[in-house]
Amino acid sequence: MKRNISLIMIIIAAAALVFACNNKKDEASTSKTVSPASVEEKTIHIGVSQFVQHPALDAVYKGIVDGMTSLGYDNIEYDYQNSNADPNTAMQIASLFNSKKKDMVVGIATTNSQALKSGTHDIPVIYAAITDPVSAGLVESLDKGDPGITGTSYNNPFKEQIEFLTSFHDVKVLGQVYTGGEANALFQAKQVEKACAELGIKYIGTSIASSAEVKSATESIINRVDAIYVTNDNTVVSALGGLVDTAIAHKIPVLSADTSSAKDNPVFIAWGFDWYYIGQQTAVLMDKVLKGEKPEDMPTTVISDPSHMNMMLNKVVADEIGIEFPEEVLKQAKTVITE
Repeated sequence: MKRNISLIMIIIAAAALVFACNNKKDEASTSKTVSPASVEEKTIHIGVSQFVQHPALDAVYKGIVDGMTSLGYDNIEYDYQNSNADPNTAMQIASLFNSKKKDMVVGIATTNSQALKSGTHDIPVIYAAITDPVSAGLVESLDKGDPGITGTSYNNPFKEQIEFLTSFHDVKVLGQVYTGGEANALFQAKQVEKACAELGIKYIGTSIASSAEVKSATESIINRVDAIYVTNDNTVVSALGGLVDTAIAHKIPVLSADTSSAKDNPVFIAWGFDWYYIGQQTAVLMDKVLKGEKPEDMPTTVISDPSHMNMMLNKVVADEIGIEFPEEVLKQAKTVITE
């Protein structure tokens, strides 16, 4: 078992290295010192449109603001708007930013980034934390931006995350609740289904249209699965409490790709990228555009280095559902919740 778990971690690291070399989309460095002298000392008006309020997306926004401050900016006025998971509101926010002629607009999550691309004109658009910008129609290729738009993405190791859980818990059927009308969520659901097929695991997915349906959707599959996987699906994550409560009541482990939300919700395993860091990397792109670089000449910054992933294990949940973490698993976690 130790060899299996160690092998999984080695595979993840190797895969990330190959991905980075093949795609040549190295993460930008936030360590450089930037003088604001090259940016005109006037108030810079930046509109930020966030899909919904939950810890992961909030961390992206904080990373953006802190990142811009660390890059030397003290003259930015942020107009932060939250669409509350409503696509129509996202379009209204885009229209508002367009009428106010913002110097730059930032979309946190797919729906809002899509709205900014279609609803603003002659304003640079930066998307943040998008799983697959190409399938979302934001850019034609990760190798370069589209006219007026570029941003950040991440390469989530779906198969390795599932394989990690199966290394110490028997999973014959994996369940997933996902948002059926959101490109980012659909892409991830297909990746999870593909990973299950490769691992010989039966996949049961159920789609929702709003966060109000998360708990009932979970209840509809809970008696047919051995575990539930939660991707970075913003609608599902915003209602994570109902999902994990249902899972715990039925002694079913939940594996989540979002560590930020696991701080406030009793998730068995949370293993994913650092959203604050992704926000910082987004700030690097914003800085370059403000200094004159064209978004269409800038490739998507893809976060893929496993060192920017966090693992959180919840022993309280483990005891409650009757699953024990092996010692070699506990040693790999950045955070272990014991009370």
